[in-house]
Amino acid sequence: MTQMPRESAAAAEPAEASAAPGSTPVDRPRGTIDGGDPSQYVRERSTDGRRDVSYPPAPEPLGIPVYDNHTHLEIEDGDTGLSLDEQLERALAVGVHGVVQAGGDVDSSRWSAWAARSHPRVLAAVAIHPNEAPVYERAGELDAAIAVIDELAAEPRVRAIGETGLDFFRTEADGIPAQIRSFEAHIALAKKHAIAMQIHDRDAHDAVLETLQRVGAPDKTVFHCFSGDADMARIAADRGYYLSFAGNVTFKNAQNLRDALAVTPLDRILVETDAPFLTPAPYRGRPNAPYLIPVTLRFLAAVLGTDADELAAQVAANTLAVYGAFED
Repeated sequence: MTQMPRESAAAAEPAEASAAPGSTPVDRPRGTIDGGDPSQYVRERSTDGRRDVSYPPAPEPLGIPVYDNHTHLEIEDGDTGLSLDEQLERALAVGVHGVVQAGGDVDSSRWSAWAARSHPRVLAAVAIHPNEAPVYERAGELDAAIAVIDELAAEPRVRAIGETGLDFFRTEADGIPAQIRSFEAHIALAKKHAIAMQIHDRDAHDAVLETLQRVGAPDKTVFHCFSGDADMARIAADRGYYLSFAGNVTFKNAQNLRDALAVTPLDRILVETDAPFLTPAPYRGRPNAPYLIPVTLRFLAAVLGTDADELAAQVAANTLAVYGAFED
């Protein structure tokens, strides 16, 4: 295909007062993969209003390898955008041996599946983001978009449906029925293909939990960028769901996330970047990338009062239990 115009992704991370809910959605272009070559798909995160867009220094490598449960490497960020190969090499150098690349619309899901086919350290999640579901619905394209996700989910290195779920923060009331319909369809796809599901939940905790209970959750259900409190964490863990913690757990006003982490069984914990968003302290606002996973993981270990290597070994085992092996 010809190179698409570079798109401006959301410029700002969630404000300090709303740090817990998860990453700011990006504007998602449609119809940008021409000629069937998803490798050429790229978006660019805006640098407007950001004081420092240089990549943070690499942390000390982990002693035990881990994986990034959820990232968006199709979005270039920073003063110098990193290619997929550069992202993976930087990650490998600090002990992050693989990533789950998540889609949010048809094109980014196709890119995610391509990345997983092309790189042994990438697995894919594919879905229509809840904020995109009403957009597709209004265009009369939601069913067709979900059909594409169904096709992609059949690929052997697509190991999750995600990110799907509900977002009542950015979607008006008239768009909620489309979100719920899309969410239920994605749950059905995860079951059909016997793969995991990654949930995006923003300001919709009760509705997400109710939907999962009513429809029946997939066997491996992950709350990407968990944003609830300790009570919700207990409910999720009791139901066998996984809770994935991102860099916002390090934000000073995110005590609810630290409280949730403290009551989550170790065998239910995952770690992620949600890159290029939610960069952990002390680098908040700068570009995020999988090589910064050690910063968040060591913070999690400190909150839990456990050894970082022991937590890394458990988190790695959890990740492989959810998605299977990265390298065939």
